[in-house]
Amino acid sequence: MLHIVHSEIGAFFLQPVRIIKRYRREFLRPDLLAGLTVAVVLLPQAIAYAQIAELPPQVGLYAAITASIVGALWGSSSHLHSGPTNAASLLVLSSLIVLVPAGSPEYIAAAGLMTLMIGLVRVAMGVLRLGVIVNFVSDAVVIGFTAGAGVLIALNQLRHLLRLDIASSPSLFETLSEAGKHIHETHYPSLVISAGVIFLMLLLKKYRPGWPAALIAMVVASAAAAFLPSQTGLDVLGKIPRSLPPIARLPVTNLKLIGQLSTGALAISAIGIVEAISIARSISAKSGERINSNQEFVGQGLANVAAGLFSGYTCSGSFTRSSVIFGSGGKTGLAMVFSGLWVLVAMLLFAPLTRFIPKAALASVLIVTAYGMVDQKEMKRIWQSSLGDSLIMIATVLATLLLPLEFAVLAGMIVSFARYIVTTSTPEVYPVIPDQNYQMMVPQVDALPCLQLGVITIGGSLYFGATQHVEDKIYENLKKHTEQRFLLLRMAQVDHMDISGIHMLEAVVRKYRSRGGDVYFSGLRDLVKDRMRTVGFDEFIGEGHYLGTRESISHLFHKVLDPSVCIYECDRRVFAECQALPKYPYGISTEKHVEIPEHLVSHWMPSQIRICIDAPEDAGNPLLVDVRESSEFQNGHIPSTVLIPLRKMRTEGLSLPHDRPVILICRSGRRSTLAAIILQDLGYSNVYNMKGGMLAWEAAGYPVAVE
Repeated sequence: MLHIVHSEIGAFFLQPVRIIKRYRREFLRPDLLAGLTVAVVLLPQAIAYAQIAELPPQVGLYAAITASIVGALWGSSSHLHSGPTNAASLLVLSSLIVLVPAGSPEYIAAAGLMTLMIGLVRVAMGVLRLGVIVNFVSDAVVIGFTAGAGVLIALNQLRHLLRLDIASSPSLFETLSEAGKHIHETHYPSLVISAGVIFLMLLLKKYRPGWPAALIAMVVASAAAAFLPSQTGLDVLGKIPRSLPPIARLPVTNLKLIGQLSTGALAISAIGIVEAISIARSISAKSGERINSNQEFVGQGLANVAAGLFSGYTCSGSFTRSSVIFGSGGKTGLAMVFSGLWVLVAMLLFAPLTRFIPKAALASVLIVTAYGMVDQKEMKRIWQSSLGDSLIMIATVLATLLLPLEFAVLAGMIVSFARYIVTTSTPEVYPVIPDQNYQMMVPQVDALPCLQLGVITIGGSLYFGATQHVEDKIYENLKKHTEQRFLLLRMAQVDHMDISGIHMLEAVVRKYRSRGGDVYFSGLRDLVKDRMRTVGFDEFIGEGHYLGTRESISHLFHKVLDPSVCIYECDRRVFAECQALPKYPYGISTEKHVEIPEHLVSHWMPSQIRICIDAPEDAGNPLLVDVRESSEFQNGHIPSTVLIPLRKMRTEGLSLPHDRPVILICRSGRRSTLAAIILQDLGYSNVYNMKGGMLAWEAAGYPVAVE
C-alpha cells in the first residue's frame, strides 16, 4: 500500500517525461511561433506587474521566465500560461507593505520567501489530491475579487500617472485621501505621456486588436522619453541587469517573518489556484483537453517554488496570455516554455533600453489593463442569473475594496463555502403527483393528492447537514395530509447518504409504521443501496421496499394500497391506475368507521377457514362473503365464496342467513370490518372478519379461484 502511495505521488513529478514522450516533431514550429507571440505580451506585462507589487522590473522578468517554463512542464494544461498577474501582484503588495518598506532589500527577500511558501502550499494541495476544493468556490468570488482588484490597481497607479510623491498603498481610502492632498503637485509632462499611452492603446485595441498594444505603447513612450530634454523630469524605470535569473538569498530561517506572511500566503495560494484552474477549464472547453486539477496544483506550486528560488515573485495563470497561446496555435505546454526562453533572450539583448521606459507609461498600461479586469459582461450575467451568486460577487467586491486584501479573498471564499453548505443542507423536498398525461411526476401545488399515498421527491444528498431539513419537510407534508398512511420517497437525485441520513429514514419509517402504514423507496442509486445494505438498513426495512422508478406507483397501487379507500372513501383520481377504478360513495359516511376498535368485530384466521372449506358440507359451516368489487373478485378469491360488494351490503345483506356464521372477506380486512359493522347494524350478531384478508390467505399459500 505504501509503495502504491509513493508511486502515485511520484507520478505528479514525472509530468515533463509524459509531455516529451507525447511530443511530435510537427508541433515544434507552431509552438515556437506561439511562444514568441505570447512573449511579446509577457515582456511588458512582467515589468508592469512588478510595478504594482512595488518590486524592481527584473524581479517580474525573472518570475516570467521561471514560472512560464516550470508551470508548463509540470501543469496539466497545454495552454495555461503561468507568470506574474495583476491580481497576484496587488495581493503581494497588500501582504508585504505592512511588514517591510516597499522597494527595500528586505521587501524583495520577503516577496521571494512568500512566493516559496505559496508554491509549497500549492504542491502539498496537489499531492494530497485537494484539487476538488476548487469546485466549491464560486466563480463569482473570482469575478468579484478581480473587479475590485482592478479598481485598486487603477487608483494605486495615480501616483505614477501624475508623479505624485505619495506612498504606495492597497487601501482605497488612503490612496484617494493622499492623492487628493497632493493633486496640486501633478507633473504635467508625466500626465501627457500617460494620456498619450492610454489613447494609443485604446486606438490599437479598436483598429488593430491583434497587435501587441502594450509593447507598442511602451516603445513609443520610451522613444519620446529618450528624445525629451532631461529637465522635463520624467521618472523612468532604470536599467535592468543583464543576467540569468540568480538564486535568491531567502530568510527561510526567520520563523517570525514566516508567521507574519502565512495569512497572505494562504490567501494568495487560494485565489491564485482557483483563478488558474478557472482559466485552464475555460480554455479546455474550446480545446477539448481534459484538465487534471491536482496536477495543475502541483504545476502552479512548482512554478512559484522556482520563481521564489530564482529571484522572482508570486505567479499564477493569466487569462490573456493563455488565450494568446491558444489563439496563436500553440499545441503543447512547450509553447509556454519557449515564451519564457524568448523573454530571457529579449532581457539579455535589450535590457539596457529599459532605462528609457517612463513609469507613467507603465502606469497607463496598468490602468488600461485594470479596466479590462472589471468584466462587466460577466458581472451582468451573474447579476441576472442568481441571487446567491450576485450576493457573493458584491460581497467580494466590497471586501476587496474595504478590507485588507488577504482577508477579502478569504472572506469571499468563506461566503462561497457558506452558500454551498446552505444549499446542500436544504435540498429540494417536495410532494409530487402525475401530470395530466400520467407520464411524469410534477410538483403538487394546488392539486389534491392521493388519500393513502404521499409521494415526495428528495433533490439532494442525505448527509448530516441536510437530514433535519428533509425530515421536517416530510413531517410537514404528513401534517397536511394526516390520512396518508403510506409514503413513497423518490431518491434518484440522492447521490450520497451518511449514517445521519440512515437514522433519519429509520425515524420516518417508524413514524409511518406506527400509524399502520409503511415507507417505500424508488430510484435508489447503487452507491446509496450499498450504504443502506452496509449499515443494516435492508434488514430494518424488509424486502419489497426498494422499487423501480417506472413501476413504483403501479406496484403500490395493486399490492399495498387499500382498494376500499379508493372505491368508497376517495373521490380523486390521482394516478393512471385510478382511472378505471369504480367509485361508489358509501351512503353513510365511512370516515367515522375508519378507526374501528378491533374488539367490536371478531375474527377468523385464514387457517380456520381453510379447515372449514376442506370439511364436508354442513349447515353449520360458515358462509364466506367477499365484499370486494366484481373486478377484484374475478382476479382471485377463496373458493365457495359469495360476492356482495360493500356498497350493496345494506340491501343485499338482508338476505344472509342468521343461523350460520357469516365470515366477511376483502383484500386486507378494512372493508370486511366495515361490512361487519353494517351487518351488526342490521341485526346480525354472528358475523366475523377474516384476519388479514386475501393478502394473508395468499401469503399462506392457500388455493385461490380465478374467474
